[in-house]
Amino acid sequence: MRRLTCLFVLLPLLMLGACHRDADPVAPSSEPALPATPPPPNDTPAGQRIEADVRILADDAMEGRETGTPGYDRAAEYVARRFAEIGLEPAGDDGTWFQRVSLVASTRVADGARLAIHRGGRTIELRHDDQFLPSPSARDTAVDITAPAVFVAHGIHAPDLGHDDFAGLNLAGKIVVTFPDAPDAFTGDLLAYHSSSPARLEAVASRGAVGMVVLATPAHAARAPWAFIQSMSAKPGMSLVDDDGNIVDTPPGLRAVAAVNVTAADAFFDGTGKLAAEIFDAARRGEIRGFDLPGTITLSSRSKIERIETRNVVAKLPGSDAALAGEHVVYTAHLDHLGIGEAVDGDAIHNGAIDNALGVAIVLETARELKTAAVAPKRSTLFVAVGAEEQGLLGSRRFALTPTVAGPLVANINIDMPMLTAPTSDIVPIGIEHSTLKAALEEAAGEIGVALSPDPFPEEVVFVRSDQFSFVREGIPAVYLDGGVVAANDRQDPKRAVTWFLRNCYHKPCDQADLPIHYGDAARLARLAARLGQIVGNTPERPRWNEGNFFGRTFGKPPRE
Repeated sequence: MRRLTCLFVLLPLLMLGACHRDADPVAPSSEPALPATPPPPNDTPAGQRIEADVRILADDAMEGRETGTPGYDRAAEYVARRFAEIGLEPAGDDGTWFQRVSLVASTRVADGARLAIHRGGRTIELRHDDQFLPSPSARDTAVDITAPAVFVAHGIHAPDLGHDDFAGLNLAGKIVVTFPDAPDAFTGDLLAYHSSSPARLEAVASRGAVGMVVLATPAHAARAPWAFIQSMSAKPGMSLVDDDGNIVDTPPGLRAVAAVNVTAADAFFDGTGKLAAEIFDAARRGEIRGFDLPGTITLSSRSKIERIETRNVVAKLPGSDAALAGEHVVYTAHLDHLGIGEAVDGDAIHNGAIDNALGVAIVLETARELKTAAVAPKRSTLFVAVGAEEQGLLGSRRFALTPTVAGPLVANINIDMPMLTAPTSDIVPIGIEHSTLKAALEEAAGEIGVALSPDPFPEEVVFVRSDQFSFVREGIPAVYLDGGVVAANDRQDPKRAVTWFLRNCYHKPCDQADLPIHYGDAARLARLAARLGQIVGNTPERPRWNEGNFFGRTFGKPPRE
């Protein structure tokens, strides 16, 4: 899955900026049917193997592969059997094919939810659901906070850009009021990282804030209308739990969070002499500083909390060189999807053929390519079908934090939702510019005979919005191999095909195996991924971040030995 509008429910407004490409989730499509294309031929053994795996993983019997369900478990067992058939070794917990992923699922309970502004001797009560939505807590079934409030603009601390929304402000013991987007001047991966929910949550929590209110701006509401936020908030939020029972990436001091409809924004600035519209414009231009808000805010939430267990599937191809076999190149693709949801034209199963049965099938074919090569790469190779991606990259976060193998992880190659419904002559490598993986990929592409195209949507900065970012956060260079955008003929436009899929079938039941997937392109992507793994696995030097690279400076550290 690659859109901005992913199912992170912990913080609906901020989380929208934390995952994948946005294609206007509620906009009606101008194209009611898939653009006419001839049925794509699938006349190669590799393409046929990939198609067979997609059809099984996207079959109704898997019930949409939702995290924590029997359907997901069936899919995981199937992938493990396929790894065994290929001849790989199990590399999960205790010699099994699986790594345990423990989660807390928290669901919002309407009764007891409250957001009130106490100011000038009066209280303004916001209407639950219509004007505000509290995020469910992963720790407490009931949270009630009344505290002073402080407006922190976008809540971004970005020293690389000379920007600090917290300068001169005291957040300790307060509820922060913030916007979910970033100033217009922010671009590229710096925009994505600094405006992402993990960075912002950590930023306000580390400064002592006890609560957070996220006000939708007009620009954000245009991309994600309140009705869409409401639909997201009905789903459970999930958080990763480590082996000691601690909740990962959820600051304990920040006890309550709520999203607020843009229509209620003026209530927070009442009595300050400023209108919300003026503040929106100034913040967009990066021309406003934060300030204390008069009075106090009460923020209450109620949550249903339960534990869920899911699994990553982990396989290993041992390295062929005694000196380098203790190091690992990691392939990933997320196995989970959305399960059973609202029916569309009588179909309620979200099969997720392209998102991401196709990515898993390509990783399986990549594994076969490497296993059947004359000599295995010198470094060991791991193949991980991760779970809980749709809930916030949680399966990959689990593996990157606590690998099931001894020895360092030196590179990650991720494949997620390649939209191959029109033939192409290229692939798009996301994040290639950040590390020495670029030279390795250029060499592999030259040998395979495939062009490398720049990201056609750089403003969407998807490098931080799929499973590779879990590895980046641990200092591991990574690349995300995506489908191409250059047409292989003059009759079918890949960009139009991508747009059609995002508008019509992304996160809907029609993302199923009868889509016109070009399995020849999928097989080519598997060959490229395999050749890249061979080059990285055989090169004496480990991949490294480019000199001065932002991600290298922010996360770079020696890989775990």
